[in-house]
Amino acid sequence: MIEPNKNSNLLEQDPYKYSLQDVAEPNLYREIFPYSEVPKVAFNHRRVPIGMPAEIWMTDTTFRDGQQSRTPYTVQQIVDLYKMLSRLGGPKGLIRQTEFFVYSEKDREALSKCMDLGCEFPELTTWIRASKEDFKLVKEIGIKETGILVSCSDYHIFKKLGKTRKQAMDSYLAVVAQALEMGVRPRCHLEDITRADFYGFVVPFVNALMEMSKASGIPIKIRACDTMGYGIPFPGVALPRSVPGIIYGLQHYSDVPSDMLEWHGHNDFYKAVVNASTAWLYGASAVNCSLLGIGERTGNIPLESMVFEYASMKGSLDGMDPTVITEIARYFEQEIGYRIPPMTPFVGRNFNVTRAGIHADGLLKDEEIYNIFDTTMLLQRPAAVAVSNTSGLAGIAYWINAHYNLAEDQMVTKQDPLVARVKEWVDKEYSGGRQTVISDEELEVMIGYLPPK
Repeated sequence: MIEPNKNSNLLEQDPYKYSLQDVAEPNLYREIFPYSEVPKVAFNHRRVPIGMPAEIWMTDTTFRDGQQSRTPYTVQQIVDLYKMLSRLGGPKGLIRQTEFFVYSEKDREALSKCMDLGCEFPELTTWIRASKEDFKLVKEIGIKETGILVSCSDYHIFKKLGKTRKQAMDSYLAVVAQALEMGVRPRCHLEDITRADFYGFVVPFVNALMEMSKASGIPIKIRACDTMGYGIPFPGVALPRSVPGIIYGLQHYSDVPSDMLEWHGHNDFYKAVVNASTAWLYGASAVNCSLLGIGERTGNIPLESMVFEYASMKGSLDGMDPTVITEIARYFEQEIGYRIPPMTPFVGRNFNVTRAGIHADGLLKDEEIYNIFDTTMLLQRPAAVAVSNTSGLAGIAYWINAHYNLAEDQMVTKQDPLVARVKEWVDKEYSGGRQTVISDEELEVMIGYLPPK
C-alpha cells in the first residue's frame, strides 16, 4: 500500500509492521557491550535523513534527575531556580517543562510554591512510580503530565525486573492505561534505549502506545533515555547505539510526532551535548536537560549548553535571556555552595580566561581574536586573563584594563611603567619556585589600590 508519510511528506510504501519478539534469553549485545572491554561502536552504513522539526525546545529535570546525585535543594532554592528558568526560557517558553518528585512533604511544598507563581513556562510536571495511588496524587495536585518509567533493554527487563518482554510490555501498557483513565498525560521514559532491541521490543511497544493515544485522544509522550550515555551521533552507526537511527525509527516505524518525542541523555562518554543536538537534527522536538548538567553519575545534558546550541542552529536566541545563565552559576556557588569546575563552558570561572601571553597579546589588540563570542553582552562575563609566568607584559596590561574596567582613554599598554613593575614582581615570584597562578587579590595589593566598588 502506498500512502503519504506525514514526516517526509512523500508517498511511501507502507513500512513493515514490527511485532514483539518475546525471546527466551536476553539479548545483551555482547559483541558491542563486552563489559570487560570498552563498548564498541559498530557501523552498518545505513543512513537516515536529517529532518529537524520546525519547532525545537528544551525541557528540564533539575529537580528530578538533577537531585539524584547531590544534596536535595531546599524549597526556597527550588523556587529561586524555577524563576530563573522561566526568565532564561523567555516569552516563547523555550524551556518548555520541568519535572518534580512528589513523594516528600518538601517536594510537594516546592511544587505548590512554584505553581503559585503562575508562570506559563516551564510547565510543571512530575515523575512517579507506576501505581494508581501515585496517579491519584498527581491528579489531586493538579498536574497535567507525569513521567512513567518503562525500562526497555533486556538488561532491565530480564535482570532487574525478572520478567519476559511480553510480561514487561503488558505491565507497562496497564500502567499507561491507568494514567489515561485518570486523565493524566503519560510521558513514557524508555530507560536504557541505547542497549535495547529496537525492532524486537521498542518499536512494537511504542506502536501499542500510539494506538492507545489515538483511541483515548490523549497524547502520549515518548522520552528516549540514553541512560548510560552509550548513544553515538555519527551517521551509519548500527542500532542500538545510533541516535539518528533511534529518532528516525520512532518516527518512521511508530509514527511518533516530533512534538511528542524527547531525548534524555547522560554524559558517560562526553557525548551528552552532541547527542542531544543530533536528536534535534533527526526529528525530536525536545531535549531533556538539567542546570549545569548535574545528574546521575556523569550528569545530564547541561541546559545552558543547549541554549547556545539552539541559537547556533536556529540563528537566534528567540527571546531567551542568556545573561540569566551567569546568575544561575553565581547562585549555585554563592547560595547553594556548589563548586562549578572552573573550566566548565559558559559557567566556569575560567571558561573565557586565557593564561598564555601570546593569547593575551591578541586579546589586548582585539578580544574577538581569542574569545568565543561577545561574552560581556551575552553572559555579562567579560573576557579575562590570569597572570602567571607565561602572561608577559600583554597579559598583565589586559588584566589591569579588564579588572579595573578602565575607560579607553585610561587603558594601560605593554609599554606602561606600571605594567613593567608588575611583571618584574611576577617574574621574581616564579624564579623563586612558585607554581600557582597569581591571584587577583595579590595583584590588587601589588598595584597598590583596590578596584572601585
